Amino acid sequence: MDGGNEQRVAIIFGFKAGLSVTETLVLVQKAYENEALNRSNVFRWYSRFRDGRELVEDDERDGRPKTTRTEVNVAAVADLVKNDRRLASRMIESLNIPKTSSSDSERRFGILDKTNEVVK
Repeated sequence: MDGGNEQRVAIIFGFKAGLSVTETLVLVQKAYENEALNRSNVFRWYSRFRDGRELVEDDERDGRPKTTRTEVNVAAVADLVKNDRRLASRMIESLNIPKTSSSDSERRFGILDKTNEVVK
């Protein structure tokens, strides 16, 4: 359990023990000192538990994933490059990646050799 979840357990404990949100804040600050959640986060989590929430884990968030590089994606791109090298080169150029990076990618997928010549 990471520190944030551990502190949330302390907050739900304070709530279930009948402590006020301010008393719970003081409890968390005494226990975790400099690592304690700030006041607004303790109040926010206390309110969630008061509203019936039982889980201390964060909710899933929408938005961009941290990375899309997976074995499946790498294999799919490598397959695309093998099937149509010209299309792959144009796609890499359209991404506005610096030449050194795009050359590295092109070499990785077999479009360019070590001397930056197009592989036929």
